[in-house]
Amino acid sequence: MIVAGYVLVGLVSLGIIYVGLNYLFAPAKIAAGFGFTEVPENAQTFLNVKGGRDIGAGLVPLALLVYGDPHALGWAFLAAALWPVFDMLIILRHRGKKAIAFGVHGLTAVVMVVASVLLLLG
Repeated sequence: MIVAGYVLVGLVSLGIIYVGLNYLFAPAKIAAGFGFTEVPENAQTFLNVKGGRDIGAGLVPLALLVYGDPHALGWAFLAAALWPVFDMLIILRHRGKKAIAFGVHGLTAVVMVVASVLLLLG
């Protein structure tokens, strides 16, 4: 169970780092897939900030994974699962794309919770 949890944490963490890099180097392109119906003009600076934060959000679980304490990683990743939940709720609140809200952000949160449970119970 712990190995499966580690694999899921690794995949999600690398995925958010990839997304963060895109927000730094191709912000308009990646922002279009976030789930809102439109991307504001001149938002590149904010999107770059989001990219840096996404990279950090991916590196923290990887650091805990390397540290090797599955319980600490499980609790931290469970808390971090709120990020995609809030992304999903914000998209829905602003009448964004429901398929992306649930299919990307909601599914990410579910995978993060599953990984956390595997680590905490393993």
